[in-house]
Amino acid sequence: MPIKVLIPTPLRPFTNQQSVVQADGQTVGEVLRSLTGAHGELAPHLFGNDGKLRSFVNIYLNDEDIRYLDKERTPVGATDTVSIVPSVAGGTSVLEAPVDELPALTASEVQRYSRHLIMPEVGVDGQRRLKAAKVLCVGAGGLGSPSSLYLAAAGVGTIGLVDFDKVDVSNLQRQILYSTADVGTSKLAAASARLKGLNPEVNVVMHETALTSANALEIFRQYDIVVDGADNFPTRYLVNDACVLTGKPNVYGSIFRFDGQASVFAAPGGPCYRCLYPEPPPPGLVPSCAEGGVLGVLPGIVGTIQAAEAIKLIIGAGESLAGRLLLFDALQMSFRTLKLHRDPACPVCGDAPTIKALIDYEQFCGITPATRAGAAPALPPEFETTVDELKARIDRGDDIWILDVREKTEYDICRIPGSTLIPLGELGKRIEELPQGPGAPEIIVHCKMGGRSAKAVAQLRERGFTRLKNVKGGILAWIDKVDPTQSKY
Repeated sequence: MPIKVLIPTPLRPFTNQQSVVQADGQTVGEVLRSLTGAHGELAPHLFGNDGKLRSFVNIYLNDEDIRYLDKERTPVGATDTVSIVPSVAGGTSVLEAPVDELPALTASEVQRYSRHLIMPEVGVDGQRRLKAAKVLCVGAGGLGSPSSLYLAAAGVGTIGLVDFDKVDVSNLQRQILYSTADVGTSKLAAASARLKGLNPEVNVVMHETALTSANALEIFRQYDIVVDGADNFPTRYLVNDACVLTGKPNVYGSIFRFDGQASVFAAPGGPCYRCLYPEPPPPGLVPSCAEGGVLGVLPGIVGTIQAAEAIKLIIGAGESLAGRLLLFDALQMSFRTLKLHRDPACPVCGDAPTIKALIDYEQFCGITPATRAGAAPALPPEFETTVDELKARIDRGDDIWILDVREKTEYDICRIPGSTLIPLGELGKRIEELPQGPGAPEIIVHCKMGGRSAKAVAQLRERGFTRLKNVKGGILAWIDKVDPTQSKY
């Protein structure tokens, strides 16, 4: 019986870019086996070497997590939909102070917030709660930009920002806190000026540091709510655990290409991020926005949702996303909401938690100096080369074959002359296009910075290729040292 399976953006390269596929089966497990049988390269993203579903990928039947049904044995019917949800992360105010202890509104604030004050869900008391509230935004980038701007506009009294980066020109496509004049300057300095310019009544607190296990609890205790705009898995798990340990709601958002997610974790009695994703994916399995890209307006949409959830928590209005996962597909312009459950066995928020202090989150996520630098997996020195060595070999006319494993959209921006494009996600089914056999030229593999090409070299070595080299630094190093006339991205 054919069942509809929804494929998320990160996994579509393994289904010929199809967002919806049909797979046969009487149970969820049979459907997934049928799916990976038809699309073999999808298998390692769903199943581990032991044949079990990976813990960082959740499977939903309609809007229910199969972990809380009959797992892979859950029966399916002709009208059911199976959704794959990989990790890419109400009604009661969080401010418990009595109304008479809340700060009063000035005449200028009454005028500024007049459209709030005439709403019965907000009113004067709700606006006073906003003025008393303290919200921390982790990250001042794509998600932190819209969320902090709308929190400031709404009159949240204290907004904390955690970031230590500088503004890069590539940020401006989506990080609306900044202008061209800010390029090269501290993000927090520019963000503080922008937020104060929008609303001088707001107190902006800058934490210009990396968020770590050593400082997270101290920082979080100063705030009522944490808005998670992180862009990496170690920080996501750190934010989650610190929120649970300090009792702060975690307003979560994540983005990739055209897909967004939002929820509220660590609310009283509700699930945390670990309940949804008990373990992170292996380093490099899920591409970053720097590798995969992101639609510029997507963080605006998701970050604004995060701001709305934070405001609702502060004023005690409506129903929050606690216990629900909101999925947004900008290509289809569709929203879906899936149910989330608190896991009684969760090591952080469960009935008998085993994690009672912050841990080493880079170690937990399998991050090493090599993977952090994008050179994963590590290769023996004889399988690596530099752009200078490659240029010299090209000039000598050596018998080499240059393989570019980036996406076509990247290849259209810049390329090494004479290279052949086979994206990493297609490499396994296009092996026959590579030169093979006695007398075949040596294959030189490159990508943007060297990470994906290292994976390609590792894959090809497993398939018996021996004359291979990975270009350290990728096309960006080529542009820096060999051909600065090409555009970097």
